Amino acid sequence: MTSILTPPVHLESVQFKLSGLRTLMAAHGLEGYLIPSADEHLNEYVPTSKQRRSWLSGFTGSAGDCLISSDQAWLFVDARYYQQADLEVDPTLIQVCKLELSGHKTLLETLESLGYESMEKGKSFGMGFDPFTVSVEQVRAWERQLEPTGVELIPIPGNLVDQVRADQGADVPPDDTSPVFALPAAIAGEAFATKLQRVRDALKQAKVGLLPITKLDQIAWVFNLRGWDVPYNPVLIAYAVITLDAVFLFTNLQRLDQQVRQTLQPLVTLLPYEAYPATLQKLTAQLQPPRVLVDLKQTTLGTYQLLTPKAGADQVMLKIVEAVNPIEGMKACKNTTEIAQMQQANLKASRAKVRTLKWIADQQITGQSMTEADVAVAIAQFYRQETEFQGLSFPPISAVGANSSIVHYGTPDPEVVLQPGCWLLLDSGAQYLMGTTDDTRTLVIGDPTPRQIACYTEVLKAHINCAMQRFPKGTTGIQLDGITRADLWQAGLDYGHGTGHGVGAFLNVHEGPNGISKRAQEPLVPGMINSIEPGYYEPGWGGIRLENLYVVRELTVEAVGHSTPVPWYGFEPLTFIPFEPRLIDLEQLESRQRQWLGDYHAAVVAQLTPTLTADEAAWLQAACRL
Repeated sequence: MTSILTPPVHLESVQFKLSGLRTLMAAHGLEGYLIPSADEHLNEYVPTSKQRRSWLSGFTGSAGDCLISSDQAWLFVDARYYQQADLEVDPTLIQVCKLELSGHKTLLETLESLGYESMEKGKSFGMGFDPFTVSVEQVRAWERQLEPTGVELIPIPGNLVDQVRADQGADVPPDDTSPVFALPAAIAGEAFATKLQRVRDALKQAKVGLLPITKLDQIAWVFNLRGWDVPYNPVLIAYAVITLDAVFLFTNLQRLDQQVRQTLQPLVTLLPYEAYPATLQKLTAQLQPPRVLVDLKQTTLGTYQLLTPKAGADQVMLKIVEAVNPIEGMKACKNTTEIAQMQQANLKASRAKVRTLKWIADQQITGQSMTEADVAVAIAQFYRQETEFQGLSFPPISAVGANSSIVHYGTPDPEVVLQPGCWLLLDSGAQYLMGTTDDTRTLVIGDPTPRQIACYTEVLKAHINCAMQRFPKGTTGIQLDGITRADLWQAGLDYGHGTGHGVGAFLNVHEGPNGISKRAQEPLVPGMINSIEPGYYEPGWGGIRLENLYVVRELTVEAVGHSTPVPWYGFEPLTFIPFEPRLIDLEQLESRQRQWLGDYHAAVVAQLTPTLTADEAAWLQAACRL
């Protein structure tokens, strides 16, 4: 079976790029240079012009940092990308470091080694980086750990990879030209002016006078604006600043039509994107009270440096209040309208996925050959058939056989055929005007083996355990992550990614601050939308992932079973797609797990049947029969 992943970049091309970067590093007196996957807005998916790491290394995953020294290069990836990095990166030029694997160093461990080696030679190891591509929190963590190692962190104005691309004549098209449109209040559920007042109330409570906003989904949410500057995320490239009596939006003004301008004005001062640094410094110099709120996790060091210049008497009295950006929590807790819209969007996506699964079944019955690419095309077409379709929420993952063990398998292959006995993992999502979707189903082509049934059943049990869990107010994603994995661990199985992530309302498919993982410390509260997606992956054999979206709801006394002074919460499904009955060993499910599964399949039939053809409805009812 051939791989669908992009082959390594041609040897001479990577060598040429690395040579150009190393020349610039030497000119700046640097021993190393860091290229993170993020851009100036810390995006997960970055515009073409900001895909610096992939341009240099050939690795196209959405996460992974690259470190270049004068004679070596490293790429650091997590478990989602172990196999993908091996396939895309030339090991003679760049060493792939697989985080959390024995024998593989982290970025910090690698820097520590380089620093100690330099100290033995009587000098420091100067690591340069673009301060607008790294958060303040990240830089401070590096500083704490690297302080005794001889590594000097050196922010370099201007991105060196951008300079190499320009010097080598790379074509870098502009990314801030997509039309910007206002989201109607009927979909957003809250007017911009009301959101603005809520933000200002939070600033007053924190006793600050200014909030710089650098995250694009926060800007899109507050201003009720959307655009398509970033792949798969309906956001616009912009900065924003909110004070107690003024609002500034910095973006490419040429693409704002009269309707958008009328929506924003007179509340908002519109300025070019390039005016952000000078305007922010001018505003802080005049600020009363002279206090600025900065979210260290979501603000780049570049913006922080604008607030803390090394010289200037006017800036001495400025107080930076380090706190969570209040917009993040507001955005995460969907209002009644947003939840209703997300329900509609996910019904559309569920119907599209069900039609895709039926299409796959029909192709098997008639003996038609299918490839990974055929399945990816089919799901995209079924998404498009639904009204208010705006685009995909991420590249469809259509992975067959051993490829299904690659967690974020991104480019389905037209030559990889679905064959009997093979896994098919289909992870996909769409953006509709009313909401964002994401779901995953895994099936076997032909007859499954006992081991496939056993592993699938264990992953399903993990999903059910989380989905049906009731929990008291204050429960965090860390706690639910352990509950989800409990049965899998008993079976000797596990997965390297988080159990779930937050999802935006017609925004980013991966959204904070909520999540379910080993590091998710945010309490889950009503209105938050989260995925639940346990899995199991075995290189050479394949992988399983089962994913639904859920909204957190407060439970009634009847649902909890008793009255309590502390509110109790639970998950309500937004996704309605059957699990594969041929892969479920019902004998391995506890009675309450079987009850949940039966109730869920009944809900799938009830939600979708009225909108399907008679043939589709008959297939769905059969697929839900346990």
